[in-house]
Amino acid sequence: MISDWFHALQQSICDSIEKTDGVGAFKSERWERPGGGGGDTRVIENGDIIAKGGVNFSAVHGHLPENIQQALKVDSDEFFATGVSIVMHPDNPHVPIIHMNVRYFEMSEDVWWFGGGIDLTPHYVVKEQADWFHQQLKDVCDRFDPNYHTRFSKWADRYFYIKHRKESRGVSGIFFDRLNESSEGKSKEELFAFVQSVGQAFAPIYTHLMKTNADKPFTDLQKQWQMHRRSRYAEFNLVLDKGTKFGLDTDGRIDSILMSLPPETGWKYTQSWPEDGEEMKTQAYLRSVHVPDQE
Repeated sequence: MISDWFHALQQSICDSIEKTDGVGAFKSERWERPGGGGGDTRVIENGDIIAKGGVNFSAVHGHLPENIQQALKVDSDEFFATGVSIVMHPDNPHVPIIHMNVRYFEMSEDVWWFGGGIDLTPHYVVKEQADWFHQQLKDVCDRFDPNYHTRFSKWADRYFYIKHRKESRGVSGIFFDRLNESSEGKSKEELFAFVQSVGQAFAPIYTHLMKTNADKPFTDLQKQWQMHRRSRYAEFNLVLDKGTKFGLDTDGRIDSILMSLPPETGWKYTQSWPEDGEEMKTQAYLRSVHVPDQE
């Protein structure tokens, strides 16, 4: 089953993160959803590299609220959804935040789709590392379709954009949704293989970035900037993220849905940063990202 594979992916990723962190360990909490199904929430806190992170698995079913039916443009109210969702908030400002989600949604034998993606949110944008990250995702996409990376990276640019701040959440990545036979001309098996490859790419990508940056020294100013960037991350997840909205609207488990929030942030009324510092360079980059028009 698709859900069984996702649950095994959760375990594999947790093992890789624990090994690389060296100190932190995931705590597992299995839960049941009153409307049907449940999940396995795994959270790591106060590690050597990871301040707070979560690797969540869920497989839920039941009835869709009417507003969700309208948003998804579907007629039936019966659904099944399963997947893995990940967010990692590091302690060191030089280690980037990362997010991944891979999921499957089904309403009947004929109505189903896959979705997901990976995006990177560095506190400080380092071009070489951003380019390397995007190349890893392109390599995955190219194995399945030569158009996937261009298409899904533009989709990510649109999705991971904080409209009320007029800036990108980070350096983007790939994002895709509602992939099925009619949209892609590929079988369910082929599309699942692509989603599996995206999921399997997460651990090698992020553990590399952890190892590359975890031992770099940082200043009080850089820590303050990290809190500032975390606040932007929280704003996106609370105001714009569709997965958060779906979970709340379908009576999902609140602690698991909000696992993506950082352990602490910084919302000062006014903040100023050195005019020629790396902070303003990163902000300028995030505000210069071109957001493509809707497809």
